[in-house]
Amino acid sequence: MKPTNVSPCIVTEKIDECRKFYTKHFNAIVTFDCGWFINISLNTSDRDVTSIQFMSPRTPDQPTYPGQGITFNIDVPSADEFHKKLVTNNGLPAQLPLDDHPWGDRGFAVIDPAGVTLYIYHLIEPADDFKQFFNEPEITSNP
Repeated sequence: MKPTNVSPCIVTEKIDECRKFYTKHFNAIVTFDCGWFINISLNTSDRDVTSIQFMSPRTPDQPTYPGQGITFNIDVPSADEFHKKLVTNNGLPAQLPLDDHPWGDRGFAVIDPAGVTLYIYHLIEPADDFKQFFNEPEITSNP
């Protein structure tokens, strides 16, 4: 049996901040919200939906996410446009600057209110010395 979906759930006290962050900066849709648990939908294409959940601790001993050690990689049509929107226009600090990377992407990183690193990128042609690591017959950049 194959899973039909995998989505992360981050335990945090910052439910409201996360809701506002993703709806403002990613045009996300909150598809479920009972106050202590929210499901945020990022429509990534006509046939693909990516969800992220945030929940507040349900018991006194349930740990919250410590704010480091996890990165969501978000493939977008233009990292430059997202950088302009998030960093230039909205003043979010870039954890990693916008740059071309030899492994075949152009991207940057910001951090969401729960402390999750968001690596926002689009594909570019990888450097010759990285092409050997791909398990695809032909490596091309996005149109």
